[in-house]
Amino acid sequence: MSKGHQANKERLDEISSFGKSIGKRAGFKCEWCEDKDDLRIWDHQPDKRPNIDSLAMLCKACRDLADGRKADSDELRSIRNALWSNVPAVAEGAAKVLAQCNISWVRDAIEQSCIDDALKEQLLNKSQMWR
Repeated sequence: MSKGHQANKERLDEISSFGKSIGKRAGFKCEWCEDKDDLRIWDHQPDKRPNIDSLAMLCKACRDLADGRKADSDELRSIRNALWSNVPAVAEGAAKVLAQCNISWVRDAIEQSCIDDALKEQLLNKSQMWR
């Protein structure tokens, strides 16, 4: 087994070890939209060691959004409440998805959210739509 493969396996095992705790925290539903189908742990910071705050329980549709799939307005509204989560992976991940769209209510939602002020500023200044 290659070192890369072994390291990936170890990371996946470490992420899996948080499964029950994250499932309980999430109420066994998606932490973005509250769907209960096809739930899996999503790694918000894959370049850092996983911990309870860097992982979120997401459904397939929200994992796809996190991976860059474009969303329609209704989908985005369904994840807006995640901005007020006290779990960084939940709030920051949702904010990053929302910040990619050009919809007027998004700026207000991000400004009012619980995410870190530095990230908030970065997300709001990133897009030309805010200028």
